[in-house]
Amino acid sequence: MTNDDTAPDTAKLLVHGYVDGELDPANALSIQERIAADPALAAEHDRTQALRAALREKLPPRILPPHVRARVATAVGLHRPRIRPSWQALAASVALALMVASASTWLIVAPASNDRVAEAVVDGHLRALMAAQPFEIASSDRHTVKPWFSGRLPQAPRVIDLSAEGFALAGGRIDVIGRTPVPTLAYRYRQHLISLSAVPVATGDRAAARRAINGYNLVGWTENGTAYWAVSDLGAGDLDSFARAFRNATPD
Repeated sequence: MTNDDTAPDTAKLLVHGYVDGELDPANALSIQERIAADPALAAEHDRTQALRAALREKLPPRILPPHVRARVATAVGLHRPRIRPSWQALAASVALALMVASASTWLIVAPASNDRVAEAVVDGHLRALMAAQPFEIASSDRHTVKPWFSGRLPQAPRVIDLSAEGFALAGGRIDVIGRTPVPTLAYRYRQHLISLSAVPVATGDRAAARRAINGYNLVGWTENGTAYWAVSDLGAGDLDSFARAFRNATPD
Protein backbone atom coordinates (compact mmCIF):
# COMPACT_ATOMS: atom_id res chain seq x y z
CA MET A 1 0.00 0.00 0.00
CA THR A 2 1.03 3.60 -0.48
CA ASN A 3 1.79 6.10 2.24
CA ASP A 4 -1.68 7.58 1.83
CA ASP A 5 -3.15 4.24 2.90
CA THR A 6 -1.89 4.89 6.43
CA ALA A 7 -4.47 7.68 6.87
CA PRO A 8 -7.26 6.69 9.30
CA ASP A 9 -10.03 7.48 6.81
CA THR A 10 -8.42 5.43 4.07
CA ALA A 11 -7.92 2.59 6.52
CA LYS A 12 -11.66 2.61 7.28
CA LEU A 13 -12.46 2.42 3.58
CA LEU A 14 -10.08 -0.53 3.28
CA VAL A 15 -11.87 -2.23 6.19
CA HIS A 16 -15.17 -1.87 4.29
CA GLY A 17 -13.52 -3.25 1.14
CA TYR A 18 -12.09 -6.15 3.17
CA VAL A 19 -15.53 -7.03 4.60
CA ASP A 20 -17.06 -6.82 1.10
CA GLY A 21 -14.31 -9.06 -0.35
CA GLU A 22 -13.17 -6.36 -2.78
CA LEU A 23 -9.45 -6.21 -1.89
CA ASP A 24 -6.65 -8.03 -3.67
CA PRO A 25 -4.83 -10.68 -1.57
CA ALA A 26 -1.90 -8.42 -0.62
CA ASN A 27 -4.08 -5.55 0.62
CA ALA A 28 -6.51 -7.96 2.29
CA LEU A 29 -3.67 -9.53 4.28
CA SER A 30 -2.27 -6.11 5.19
CA ILE A 31 -5.58 -4.70 6.46
CA GLN A 32 -6.30 -7.94 8.30
CA GLU A 33 -3.07 -7.49 10.25
CA ARG A 34 -3.93 -3.85 10.96
CA ILE A 35 -7.41 -4.82 12.20
CA ALA A 36 -5.81 -7.29 14.61
CA ALA A 37 -3.42 -4.61 15.91
CA ASP A 38 -5.73 -1.55 15.96
CA PRO A 39 -8.80 -1.57 18.30
CA ALA A 40 -10.43 1.28 16.35
CA LEU A 41 -10.17 -0.62 13.06
CA ALA A 42 -11.36 -3.79 14.80
CA ALA A 43 -14.44 -1.89 16.04
CA GLU A 44 -15.07 -0.51 12.53
CA HIS A 45 -14.73 -4.06 11.17
CA ASP A 46 -17.28 -5.37 13.71
CA ARG A 47 -19.71 -2.50 12.98
CA THR A 48 -19.48 -3.09 9.23
CA GLN A 49 -20.11 -6.82 9.61
CA ALA A 50 -23.07 -6.13 11.90
CA LEU A 51 -24.55 -3.71 9.35
CA ARG A 52 -24.15 -6.25 6.53
CA ALA A 53 -25.88 -8.90 8.65
CA ALA A 54 -28.74 -6.53 9.49
CA LEU A 55 -29.19 -5.55 5.83
CA ARG A 56 -29.19 -9.20 4.74
CA GLU A 57 -31.88 -9.93 7.34
CA LYS A 58 -34.10 -6.97 6.50
CA LEU A 59 -33.43 -6.84 2.74
CA PRO A 60 -33.52 -10.45 1.45
CA PRO A 61 -32.04 -11.16 -2.02
CA ARG A 62 -34.33 -10.43 -4.92
CA ILE A 63 -35.56 -13.53 -6.74
CA LEU A 64 -35.50 -13.57 -10.53
CA PRO A 65 -38.93 -13.74 -12.17
CA PRO A 66 -39.88 -17.28 -13.29
CA HIS A 67 -39.70 -16.45 -17.01
CA VAL A 68 -36.14 -15.11 -16.62
CA ARG A 69 -35.06 -18.18 -14.64
CA ALA A 70 -36.58 -20.40 -17.31
CA ARG A 71 -34.69 -18.61 -20.10
CA VAL A 72 -31.40 -18.88 -18.22
CA ALA A 73 -32.00 -22.55 -17.42
CA THR A 74 -32.72 -23.26 -21.07
CA ALA A 75 -29.66 -21.29 -22.18
CA VAL A 76 -27.28 -23.27 -19.96
CA GLY A 77 -28.83 -26.63 -20.85
CA LEU A 78 -30.81 -27.47 -17.70
CA HIS A 79 -33.99 -27.96 -19.74
CA ARG A 80 -32.85 -30.25 -22.52
CA PRO A 81 -35.19 -31.15 -25.38
CA ARG A 82 -35.93 -34.80 -26.03
CA ILE A 83 -34.93 -34.57 -29.67
CA ARG A 84 -31.44 -33.89 -30.92
CA PRO A 85 -31.18 -30.15 -31.65
CA SER A 86 -30.11 -28.88 -35.02
CA TRP A 87 -27.04 -26.70 -35.44
CA GLN A 88 -29.39 -23.70 -35.77
CA ALA A 89 -30.91 -24.47 -32.36
CA LEU A 90 -27.47 -24.87 -30.82
CA ALA A 91 -26.40 -21.54 -32.29
CA ALA A 92 -29.53 -19.88 -30.88
CA SER A 93 -28.83 -21.33 -27.43
CA VAL A 94 -25.26 -20.06 -27.49
CA ALA A 95 -26.46 -16.62 -28.61
CA LEU A 96 -29.02 -16.50 -25.80
CA ALA A 97 -26.39 -17.55 -23.26
CA LEU A 98 -24.08 -14.78 -24.49
CA MET A 99 -26.90 -12.25 -24.26
CA VAL A 100 -27.69 -13.27 -20.68
CA ALA A 101 -24.00 -13.16 -19.74
CA SER A 102 -23.55 -9.76 -21.38
CA ALA A 103 -26.60 -8.38 -19.62
CA SER A 104 -25.35 -9.66 -16.27
CA THR A 105 -21.93 -8.14 -16.86
CA TRP A 106 -23.51 -4.79 -17.77
CA LEU A 107 -25.52 -4.81 -14.55
CA ILE A 108 -22.30 -5.33 -12.60
CA VAL A 109 -20.10 -2.73 -14.28
CA ALA A 110 -22.71 -0.13 -15.32
CA PRO A 111 -23.04 3.05 -13.25
CA ALA A 112 -25.40 2.64 -10.31
CA SER A 113 -29.02 3.39 -11.14
CA ASN A 114 -31.06 5.86 -9.14
CA ASP A 115 -32.58 2.98 -7.16
CA ARG A 116 -29.19 1.54 -6.22
CA VAL A 117 -27.77 4.97 -5.41
CA ALA A 118 -30.75 5.76 -3.18
CA GLU A 119 -30.35 2.43 -1.37
CA ALA A 120 -26.62 3.03 -0.91
CA VAL A 121 -27.31 6.52 0.49
CA VAL A 122 -29.71 5.02 3.04
CA ASP A 123 -27.13 2.34 3.89
CA GLY A 124 -24.55 5.06 4.54
CA HIS A 125 -27.00 6.93 6.77
CA LEU A 126 -27.75 3.76 8.76
CA ARG A 127 -24.05 3.00 9.12
CA ALA A 128 -23.50 6.52 10.46
CA LEU A 129 -26.32 6.12 13.00
CA MET A 130 -24.77 2.86 14.22
CA ALA A 131 -21.30 4.41 14.64
CA ALA A 132 -20.03 6.12 17.77
CA GLN A 133 -20.71 9.44 16.00
CA PRO A 134 -22.26 9.98 12.56
CA PHE A 135 -19.36 11.98 11.10
CA GLU A 136 -15.59 11.85 10.84
CA ILE A 137 -15.03 15.59 11.13
CA ALA A 138 -17.18 17.22 13.83
CA SER A 139 -17.63 20.95 13.27
CA SER A 140 -20.33 23.54 12.71
CA ASP A 141 -17.88 25.74 10.79
CA ARG A 142 -18.06 25.21 7.03
CA HIS A 143 -14.54 26.65 6.72
CA THR A 144 -13.33 23.71 8.80
CA VAL A 145 -15.44 21.01 7.17
CA LYS A 146 -14.71 21.84 3.52
CA PRO A 147 -10.89 21.81 3.83
CA TRP A 148 -11.13 18.44 5.58
CA PHE A 149 -12.62 16.97 2.39
CA SER A 150 -10.05 18.73 0.18
CA GLY A 151 -7.27 16.53 1.46
CA ARG A 152 -9.20 13.31 1.01
CA LEU A 153 -11.26 13.59 -2.18
CA PRO A 154 -10.50 14.98 -5.66
CA GLN A 155 -13.11 17.70 -5.16
CA ALA A 156 -14.52 19.16 -1.96
CA PRO A 157 -18.34 19.41 -1.76
CA ARG A 158 -20.41 22.54 -1.51
CA VAL A 159 -20.73 23.24 2.24
CA ILE A 160 -23.52 25.59 3.35
CA ASP A 161 -24.25 27.07 6.78
CA LEU A 162 -28.02 26.69 7.26
CA SER A 163 -28.20 27.41 10.99
CA ALA A 164 -30.36 30.48 10.34
CA GLU A 165 -32.97 28.15 8.79
CA GLY A 166 -32.77 25.75 11.75
CA PHE A 167 -30.52 23.16 10.10
CA ALA A 168 -27.21 23.17 11.97
CA LEU A 169 -24.09 21.84 10.26
CA ALA A 170 -22.68 19.06 12.46
CA GLY A 171 -19.77 17.73 10.39
CA GLY A 172 -18.91 15.49 7.47
CA ARG A 173 -17.78 12.02 6.51
CA ILE A 174 -16.89 9.95 3.45
CA ASP A 175 -19.37 7.31 2.25
CA VAL A 176 -18.92 4.78 -0.54
CA ILE A 177 -21.56 4.82 -3.31
CA GLY A 178 -21.11 2.28 -6.09
CA ARG A 179 -17.48 1.73 -4.97
CA THR A 180 -16.82 5.47 -5.30
CA PRO A 181 -15.90 7.53 -2.20
CA VAL A 182 -18.26 10.52 -1.98
CA PRO A 183 -18.55 13.42 0.50
CA THR A 184 -21.46 13.39 2.91
CA LEU A 185 -22.42 16.35 5.10
CA ALA A 186 -24.25 15.87 8.39
CA TYR A 187 -26.85 18.38 9.58
CA ARG A 188 -28.99 18.45 12.74
CA TYR A 189 -32.63 19.50 12.90
CA ARG A 190 -33.87 19.29 16.48
CA GLN A 191 -33.09 15.66 17.44
CA HIS A 192 -32.91 14.42 13.84
CA LEU A 193 -29.84 13.76 11.70
CA ILE A 194 -29.81 14.65 8.00
CA SER A 195 -27.18 13.12 5.72
CA LEU A 196 -26.49 14.94 2.45
CA SER A 197 -24.35 13.02 -0.08
CA ALA A 198 -22.89 14.59 -3.24
CA VAL A 199 -22.61 11.89 -5.94
CA PRO A 200 -20.96 12.57 -9.33
CA VAL A 201 -23.29 11.73 -12.23
CA ALA A 202 -22.94 11.24 -15.96
CA THR A 203 -24.24 13.90 -18.32
CA GLY A 204 -28.00 13.68 -18.61
CA ASP A 205 -28.52 11.62 -15.44
CA ARG A 206 -30.74 13.11 -12.77
CA ALA A 207 -31.50 12.19 -9.18
CA ALA A 208 -35.09 11.25 -8.43
CA ALA A 209 -37.04 13.95 -6.62
CA ARG A 210 -38.55 12.11 -3.64
CA ARG A 211 -38.86 8.61 -2.31
CA ALA A 212 -38.93 6.59 0.92
CA ILE A 213 -36.85 3.51 1.73
CA ASN A 214 -37.24 1.45 4.91
CA GLY A 215 -38.96 4.30 6.74
CA TYR A 216 -36.43 6.98 5.72
CA ASN A 217 -37.35 9.88 3.45
CA LEU A 218 -35.07 10.94 0.60
CA VAL A 219 -34.98 14.08 -1.50
CA GLY A 220 -32.74 14.20 -4.56
CA TRP A 221 -31.79 16.86 -7.06
CA THR A 222 -29.05 17.42 -9.63
CA GLU A 223 -26.97 20.50 -10.34
CA ASN A 224 -23.58 21.13 -11.99
CA GLY A 225 -22.88 17.46 -12.65
CA THR A 226 -23.58 16.37 -9.07
CA ALA A 227 -26.57 14.48 -7.68
CA TYR A 228 -27.42 15.55 -4.15
CA TRP A 229 -29.27 13.06 -1.95
CA ALA A 230 -30.65 14.10 1.45
CA VAL A 231 -31.87 11.31 3.75
CA SER A 232 -33.39 11.45 7.23
CA ASP A 233 -36.18 10.15 9.42
CA LEU A 234 -37.61 13.68 9.25
CA GLY A 235 -41.04 14.14 7.76
CA ALA A 236 -41.10 14.69 4.02
CA GLY A 237 -42.13 18.34 4.43
CA ASP A 238 -39.23 19.21 6.74
CA LEU A 239 -36.76 17.39 4.49
CA ASP A 240 -38.11 19.33 1.50
CA SER A 241 -37.52 22.55 3.46
CA PHE A 242 -33.92 21.52 4.08
CA ALA A 243 -33.34 20.72 0.40
CA ARG A 244 -34.90 24.02 -0.66
CA ALA A 245 -32.77 25.98 1.82
CA PHE A 246 -29.59 24.28 0.61
CA ARG A 247 -30.39 24.81 -3.06
CA ASN A 248 -31.31 28.48 -2.58
CA ALA A 249 -28.29 29.34 -0.42
CA THR A 250 -25.59 31.58 -1.86
CA PRO A 251 -22.71 29.44 -3.21
CA ASP A 252 -19.63 29.40 -0.97
